[in-house]
Amino acid sequence: MAINPSILALDFDGVICDGLIEYFQVAWRTYCQVWQPVNNIAPESLANQFYPLRAVIETGWEMPVLIRALIREIPAENIYREWGTIVKQILQEEDLQPAEIGAKLDKNRDEWIGNDLDGWLSLHRFYPGVVEKIQATLKSDIPLYIITTKEGRFVQKLLQQSGVDFGREAIFGKEVKRPKYEILRELIQSHQVSPKTVWFVEDRLKTLQVVDKQADLEEVKLYLADWGYNTTLERENAQKDPRIQLISLPKFAQDFSMWK
Repeated sequence: MAINPSILALDFDGVICDGLIEYFQVAWRTYCQVWQPVNNIAPESLANQFYPLRAVIETGWEMPVLIRALIREIPAENIYREWGTIVKQILQEEDLQPAEIGAKLDKNRDEWIGNDLDGWLSLHRFYPGVVEKIQATLKSDIPLYIITTKEGRFVQKLLQQSGVDFGREAIFGKEVKRPKYEILRELIQSHQVSPKTVWFVEDRLKTLQVVDKQADLEEVKLYLADWGYNTTLERENAQKDPRIQLISLPKFAQDFSMWK
């Protein structure tokens, strides 16, 4: 393995930024619109139940449904094991459509951003040591890119808040509407580098597995961020996969030569 990458690509949510507080707040607002509880104030323990279970969520519309599962007192261990079945059951029993829930959630977020951008930005936290690692990489000759499902303009605003001057052209957000593996492919082609010298850090195991299935990307170095939105089982599976390396936050902050 090369001592340094020729390209470093990072996911944003769950690798650089912890948005759990925002996720819960916007999900609760949406839950209130869909299920119309008598009390619009979230139960005191609900957020702390929600945070660790964020790892089961694949698409944003599932977040209010996760809150519904918790309100219905479905045990956390069941949610970890059977989330796909549980979410389908709730949708069917309560005659709900994912697209409608997703539209409400997106509208809530857009209105919040439009009315109180500073307040919305304040609900995000950067993981310890990550900003420093980004700044050090930007000062080096290693091209750094962010590939995320969050809108690029918000990624840039959040980075600017933390004093990071990250070029908008190096952020591939939700608006590009292309799979992450396609963006990796484009970066390899534009920089004319070997895939084996490209390193990609992501907190979603399934995303890394999809990259691995691309024949021309099978040599890209894949890292699963163990501090992100993933489960114990996913981390265990990553450790069994010779193509995927589990990386800790302290190791991420170290010199690239230590990423082994």
